[in-house]
Amino acid sequence: MNMTFNTNIRNNYRHTIASCCISYVVQSIVVNFAPLLYLTFNTVYEIPLSKVTLLITITFITQLLTDLLSTKLTDKIGCRPCILFAHIMAAIGFISLGTLPDLLADPFIGLAFACVIYSLGGGLIEVLASPIIESCPSDNKSGLMSLLHSFYCWGTVFVILVSIVFFCFFGTQNWKILTFIWAIIPLFNTVYFILVPIPDILSEEKNIKILSLLKNKTFLLLAAAMLCGGAAEQAVSQWASAFAESSLGISKTLGDLLCPCMFAALMGLSRTLHSKISCRLDLSKYMFISGLICCASYMLTSLSSYPLAALAGCALCGFSCGVFWPGVFSLATEKCSYGGTALFALLALAGDAGCTLGPSIVGFTAELLNENISAGVLAAALFPLLFTVILFFILRKYNKTTCFSRKRLP
Repeated sequence: MNMTFNTNIRNNYRHTIASCCISYVVQSIVVNFAPLLYLTFNTVYEIPLSKVTLLITITFITQLLTDLLSTKLTDKIGCRPCILFAHIMAAIGFISLGTLPDLLADPFIGLAFACVIYSLGGGLIEVLASPIIESCPSDNKSGLMSLLHSFYCWGTVFVILVSIVFFCFFGTQNWKILTFIWAIIPLFNTVYFILVPIPDILSEEKNIKILSLLKNKTFLLLAAAMLCGGAAEQAVSQWASAFAESSLGISKTLGDLLCPCMFAALMGLSRTLHSKISCRLDLSKYMFISGLICCASYMLTSLSSYPLAALAGCALCGFSCGVFWPGVFSLATEKCSYGGTALFALLALAGDAGCTLGPSIVGFTAELLNENISAGVLAAALFPLLFTVILFFILRKYNKTTCFSRKRLP
């Protein structure tokens, strides 16, 4: 019986897809768990909040550098060792988060080291999971990509809800125990990735050089769309709780549940829904319409004087921008032949740059206008607008049958 299971798992790509989906849950822990503890770090270790929030910057900068360097690493040692290394680093990072601050003289240095370690794992996961999924046998590549990315959203909801329940029952003083529990997930997935089949296409010498991609106008347009998509997603996601608390007068606990959790849930629903119906949709046109809806949701969130309408705008934003990230990946693999891991690494780099830029624009604008977060969100509406303009430009640059179809661009 056990032998049969092992034989199946080594030859069944459903297990590969499942392991990739779990890897995106790991990525959601990497990005979303530490921010829930910022006030705890401030209280326990007496670290100023202005310094604690640098951990977000460290997370995204580490992932940016990983995106940049991952292509050569993958080409040299192969995809499977890299994805295993990614999960091991994530697990070590979570364990370090609960140990290093107490072992080092400066607790912040311990937190920063832990952040770098698990962000390195998260960055590699982000680069590798998508091409692995793309290479799995499937009649619906776009739907499979959306399904993969939906697990980041469901993972975010899972992290927030489990953390809130844990802290309610056991108190925030036991946060280290929860950190060690989170380390179990990447350790489990490390073993899973040892067993599952990984498509041979990733190891074939079909990847074009980075310089060739950077000279491709279609790729540059899609990279710009990826940057704007990442910025549009994180500008609201990272500031949702603070926006609910300051602009809508909602308590922090309720704000964490209503805004970031609702945003992630609606985004997950959008991606899951798209994975089911994508075979009946024109992906480019669907993304264009989603961009318009996202622009409208930004306006509703930032300009509405009614709290319920603003919350609805936040939820609509999550739903509308759900297709941005996986959609650009799918379009890029269709329209940029043999991009390989370099293609996914550069797109992830552009997306992470957007994830850093979007929240920064909100924060900078809010500070400039007397801590007005609504004004900051309104300024960030530039990103979904640019996303829509870029897709429209692709439509205008190429004829309709080429751009808005499944055919590759020349």
